[in-house]
This record gives sequence, C-alpha cells and structure tokens, in this order.
Amino acid sequence: MERRTLAALSVVLLVAVVLAGRYFWAGRPEAVRAPDTVGHAVPAPAAPTSAAAPAAADGPPRPVPAAGASPDMVVVDVSGKVRKPGVLRLPPGSRVVDALRAAGGVRPGADVTALNRARVLLDGEHVVVGVPGAAPGPVAAAVSAPTGGVPSGWVSLSTATVEQLDTLPGVGPVLARHIVDHRTRHGGFRSVDELREVRGIGDRRLADLRPLVRP
Repeated sequence: MERRTLAALSVVLLVAVVLAGRYFWAGRPEAVRAPDTVGHAVPAPAAPTSAAAPAAADGPPRPVPAAGASPDMVVVDVSGKVRKPGVLRLPPGSRVVDALRAAGGVRPGADVTALNRARVLLDGEHVVVGVPGAAPGPVAAAVSAPTGGVPSGWVSLSTATVEQLDTLPGVGPVLARHIVDHRTRHGGFRSVDELREVRGIGDRRLADLRPLVRP
C-alpha cells in the first residue's frame, strides 16, 4: 500500500516538474528584431500620352490653311461665251482647256483664237472666253504698260490703279485697295518683296504675283 502511494506521488511530482518547465520557457522574454529601414519609393516616369503634340524642331509652326482653302486645287473664274460660266475648282496643273471643258465647253461661234488653251492655270485667275478686248493671259488688257517704262503685260506697283491691280490673279478689289493704301503710306514700292508687308498677301500669293508685277 505504501509502495503504491509513493509511486503515485512520484508521478504527480514528475508532472509538476514538467509543467513548471513549460511555464518557465513560455514566460521567458524573447529578443525582438528591429524592422528594416524603409526608403522612399521613387516614382516611375509618366508615360507620354498620344494626345501630346510633338514640338517643332526649328522655326515657327506651319500655318494652317483657312477654312475652305485647299493646297490640292486651283480656283478659277470662267466667264464669257461658255455653257456653264462660274467659279471652278480644278486639280493643280490644270490648263485653260481643262477649265473650258469643266465650264461645259465653248459656245458655238465664240472666237478663241487669242486664248492660249495650253496655258497652266493660276489660282484665283479669271478666264474670259470670246469677249473682245480680253487679254489672252492671266493679266487683263487694262494693265498694259503705264508710263514708267514697264513692259506690256506687267503691272507697276507704284502707278497702277485699283482697277488694274484687281485684274491680277488672286487680287480682288479689297486687296487691290490695300496695295494702293500701302503705296500711299510708304511712298511707293522699292521692290516686289515689299508686297509681303501688305495685309492679305502671304508667301504663296507673292510667288504668284512676282512674275507679273514690277516696283
């Protein structure tokens, strides 16, 4: 009986020792590792959007054509003895014969002997068919040589009237008046290049007028 009691006490004591050991290890302080240093994130460069317009490499931006204008056509006014007179839009490089065909053809009996049907059309010019006194070229007969030594067919910018300037291709009454006003303010033209200073005359129109005018 005593042996059994001693054995039971030994078991209880062993269990107590085991539990005490577990408690000791569970309550033992543990070393805590410091957190790693976190650096500031570097923002990724923003990707360029497709809507951004590329900057021009050199010089000013190209001019945008005005509404209704197109570099792929020439606009001419055909009047006189044609079946369908009016303002026509033709491809660049078209000739007078193409304008006559687009205007429905020449009326029977019209005299076209003085008309050069092989001539290349200029933008803004006026083609007159079968009318006595009409000039065969892009410059009307009214702009024949004034008293300044200017050869026939050329227009003197320093002496021409508004009516004479109006006959030049691409020059209407308003632009002709601007040319005369500029001439009055500056005492005439010393060179054809001064036309670029007139309001309404750009590089393209100046190139069209250059072979037709003189200072």
